[in-house]
Amino acid sequence: MMTSTLYHVHAFEDLVVGQCESLMRTVMERDISLFADLSGDANPIHLCDRYAANTKFGQRIAHGMLTASLVSALLGTRLPGPGAVYLSQTLNFLAPVKIGDVVTARVEVAELVPERRRARLFCECLVDGKAVLEGEAWVALPRAAQG
Repeated sequence: MMTSTLYHVHAFEDLVVGQCESLMRTVMERDISLFADLSGDANPIHLCDRYAANTKFGQRIAHGMLTASLVSALLGTRLPGPGAVYLSQTLNFLAPVKIGDVVTARVEVAELVPERRRARLFCECLVDGKAVLEGEAWVALPRAAQG
């Protein structure tokens, strides 16, 4: 494994079932606005206090895919990290994420397929210890660097 202050690089050979990584992020109003601009998803449940007050959530909530992007950040920078190719992702959105919530994103190696150099990872996001998102990702991994 090669390490940098910004990311970890894991080859397939570095991974073991049960290995995990996590990151925490506070979801701010600015994050939601920027995500709406970037994605084009201007649903008023994310952007309009007045509209959102009349929904079952009673307030604005973050885009589900904004929360899911924290999983992508983990896969691309920490586990497995750069060089891994994201093949697929399933997502189940379990609860809303609100402005000011601290989200803990976590990925864990669930299965390794040596003959295909692939890994299946369990993915989840939690707020106050409660799951708000769960799913699994498949990634393809590079060979260890020859040195």
